Amino acid sequence: MISDYLLIAASALLCVAIVAHTSLRGWQGWLQLRARELDRHRPEIEGGATNGAARIEIADLKERIRKLEAIAAGVDL
Repeated sequence: MISDYLLIAASALLCVAIVAHTSLRGWQGWLQLRARELDRHRPEIEGGATNGAARIEIADLKERIRKLEAIAAGVDL
């Protein structure tokens, strides 16, 4: 009688472990797929810069332009 319950419990535990392992592998595969999609669709701006780096470069250029305009107008920064 106890061995029957033990067999059922062990089988249930094995089934849960198999389902968890399969689900985890599927989740990791899906995450890898999404990462590849994001890498493929990431636009590159001159010199291979990504969007974040390009925004920093644009902000830096705007700051330089502002300083040059101030110098041209005779304003001391």
